[in-house]
Amino acid sequence: MKKCYQSAEILLPNFQIIDPAKWAVVACDQFTSEPEYWQKAEALVGDAPSTLRMILPEVYLAESRERIPQINQTMERYLDSLLLPHTDSMVYVERTQSDGSIRRGIVLAIDLECYDYQKGATSLIRATEATVVERIPPRVAIRRGAVIESPHVMLLIDDPKHTVIEPLIGSSSGELAYDTDLMLGGGHLKGRFLDSAEIRRVERSLDGLITPEATKERYLKSGLAPLLFAVGDGNHSLATAKAIYEEIKAALGEEAAATHPARYALVEVVNIHDPALRFEPIYRVLFGVDPQAVLTELEGYLASLRGDAPSQTAEYVYGNRRGVLNAPSPVRQLTVGTLQDFIDEYLTRHTGAEVDYIHGEQSVLALCEKPNTLGFLFSGMEKDQLFPTVMFDGALPRKTFSMGHATDKRYYVECRRILPKQKKKGTSV
Repeated sequence: MKKCYQSAEILLPNFQIIDPAKWAVVACDQFTSEPEYWQKAEALVGDAPSTLRMILPEVYLAESRERIPQINQTMERYLDSLLLPHTDSMVYVERTQSDGSIRRGIVLAIDLECYDYQKGATSLIRATEATVVERIPPRVAIRRGAVIESPHVMLLIDDPKHTVIEPLIGSSSGELAYDTDLMLGGGHLKGRFLDSAEIRRVERSLDGLITPEATKERYLKSGLAPLLFAVGDGNHSLATAKAIYEEIKAALGEEAAATHPARYALVEVVNIHDPALRFEPIYRVLFGVDPQAVLTELEGYLASLRGDAPSQTAEYVYGNRRGVLNAPSPVRQLTVGTLQDFIDEYLTRHTGAEVDYIHGEQSVLALCEKPNTLGFLFSGMEKDQLFPTVMFDGALPRKTFSMGHATDKRYYVECRRILPKQKKKGTSV
């Protein structure tokens, strides 16, 4: 089977000279409504070298025209005089999160030819949630022509036997890449390069996850298209990288594009069975509706379903009323998918009705004290449901789950060249 991943030439500063705590910055799509976070980051970084100078935080998207030229200049300067190459590399990462738990991963490159975010995809790398195509063009405009990338994408593997990442725990092989606290409550980050023997073992273990036998053992069905990597975080950034690569392939032709560095994207791979990785539900609240009228329609809809997924329940709340909804024979594997199907269709028929996606039960309860508001509470998706759901249902509804707090998201550290050396322009996201 075609490999969808490989080691990469990873670029890093010399952290004996450069302060890694100022270099590493949280993903650009975090704190989008809190400019004060990014102002604090600016103050902490000051004039020091930092990935903050190579990204465009989405809180500043409206200022992209003014900021991008400065980012271009910084990327050129860093590439020429700051970033050092580490060829044929993978990095083992240990991230201490805000609650003290340690999440482990491996930084490597994936082949975008093997990634498809379309619903119903059978590729080795797939989206977990529905991709909003309208969100891609603005990101493409930022990334187009970028000479290097720094990843905040996290891919998940379904490795219940802990064969890929966990054997690396405690090993002292390989050169230390970085070891630093992270700014503004981000915890701690430590990484080391894998030696050649470890890289080969990781490759064998990854390949072992997608044999027909292993796939049947995990999902209890033969003939399924194997799924190696499911996008856990950064799906729209990965979709942007795919769009840029497709542009390059259309311009250069498939033969020339086959060896183009933009064909690959740097990511961190994490085992979905890592205890430090937690999924939290994202609830639904409808505004501008008659709650009882919605419930009457919804109860009829749930009773009409004739699927073979396990029965599901959800709780509704409006005013001081709470109750339980039952779906005896749902089509979707997840309660959130069953509800989202109804909500999407309901909104097309009721002008003025709106939906929002809410974290935290108390926030839902507070919102539902207002008139013409109806909230839905339900059990979150269990981690071991993710891969089967993607394989059987396709990509999940958007806003199905959240992986940890904003400060626990991936920080930009490693870089990789994505344009040939003679082309020096662009930005990274």
